[in-house]
Amino acid sequence: MNTFVKTGLVALGVAAILVSARPASESATTPADAPISSDAFESWQQQFTIVAEKTVNGVVSVKSFAAPRRNPYQGGGYGDFFNDPFFEYFFGQPGRRQAPSRQQEEPQEQQLGLGSGVILSHDGYIVTNNHVIDGAERLEVTLNDNRNFAATVVGTDPVTDLALIKIDAEDLHLIPMGDSDSLRVGQWVLAVGNPFGFTSSVTQGIVSAKARNISAMTQSGGSNGIESYIQTDAAVNRGNSGGALVNLRGELVGINAAIYSQTGTYAGCSFAIPTSIVNKVVKDLKEYGMVQRAMLGIRFAELTPELVKKENIQGVNSGIYVGQIEDNSAASESDLRVGDVIVALDNQETGNTAQLQEAVARYRPGDRVTIAFVRDGRRMQTSVTLRNNKGNTEMTRQGTFDDLGCSFATPSAETLKKLGVRSGVEVKDVRDGGKVKRAGIRSGFIITDINNIVVSSGKDVEKIYRSIVDQDEYDHVMFVTGIYPNSRKKAYFAIDLAN
Repeated sequence: MNTFVKTGLVALGVAAILVSARPASESATTPADAPISSDAFESWQQQFTIVAEKTVNGVVSVKSFAAPRRNPYQGGGYGDFFNDPFFEYFFGQPGRRQAPSRQQEEPQEQQLGLGSGVILSHDGYIVTNNHVIDGAERLEVTLNDNRNFAATVVGTDPVTDLALIKIDAEDLHLIPMGDSDSLRVGQWVLAVGNPFGFTSSVTQGIVSAKARNISAMTQSGGSNGIESYIQTDAAVNRGNSGGALVNLRGELVGINAAIYSQTGTYAGCSFAIPTSIVNKVVKDLKEYGMVQRAMLGIRFAELTPELVKKENIQGVNSGIYVGQIEDNSAASESDLRVGDVIVALDNQETGNTAQLQEAVARYRPGDRVTIAFVRDGRRMQTSVTLRNNKGNTEMTRQGTFDDLGCSFATPSAETLKKLGVRSGVEVKDVRDGGKVKRAGIRSGFIITDINNIVVSSGKDVEKIYRSIVDQDEYDHVMFVTGIYPNSRKKAYFAIDLAN
């Protein structure tokens, strides 16, 4: 057992493991086609068993719940990926919420979906996929020993499809954090999760590829997110989302996130978010409530044979071609020029878009990195200080819904009829210093829609608020339309949510 673990041959795949487990007398002279000894086979098989037993208690089931909405927000939740038969998220039955009947005054809570999560700390921090908890009003976490806990959301990041949640517990079992950078194609891995609700399921496979961009592969247009997945052939299905991908040392190397399928079930390709990204996102969410996104400030294209020929590029066949340098960006203060080909960032190879995204995603604004690039056939380098999307190096903190500085109530049917609107939300208890008052809104205002989305409750307002502040965009603004009961004239306000 200890022989092949200490020598690090686990990373080389089954053949290396089996060879290293053979007696010393066989290792040098045994023919390649000689049968494997029973001791070697037992040692190899036992390693899978040990890893499975070590990791199942570090993976949890995550259930999300919400009440149906008469006017659900259509811009969040499950996203456009469900329109693409080649790309499936897998955390339960997506998008099956039905609007309640008119007679149903109090819509009953329904389960939105089922996913998995990985325990990161003994005191209850858990990482999962953003799409597992998106749209949920209540989260329930079940441990492998069948204990149930209510979970709260610490922070979410739709750009990487990661979320950090917390349960009130102690002395939890956790999976040691591994190094996804050290993974090699062909290395054995295990996927641990809750497919179809079958808890504590373990499957095995190998790393099929690294730095895989699914959107580029499916030509689906992408999620406008960071995609640099570990591709494996470990069997995963709906319910595995947010579960663990571990190596044969029992270390976490990825968070399972997606499959490639024409049927919606496993068809040989599954994808995990590498821990190189997970570590950074989790750290930011714990410290700031939101991810500190570093920007290089270029528009680029992957190098192709056609681009090489068109631009007469010499000395390099793969990399990131700099097509434009943005003003007031990190790149604009460096030695980079249009036409350069970026080949590495702090010694991390950037041969394609996914590798560049993964490399930059490790850093915060203000971090200084070294960029290697090729110009006129010569390899050169420059140092840059990365910036945020506003062009500076400041850190930002996630605001809270309370920052609006008001409360919300559902108007009576009589009031709505009098105003000639079908639904709305009344603004109440407007406080000094809140974002609502700064926007000029007074108590009594009836909001009918926000960002062209109809609202009928305070929960609708909060859901839209969350969707806006979670977006990795420059402008975080709620454009509010509504009516003051004493005027019956539509009024329009812009609430700045930026911190």
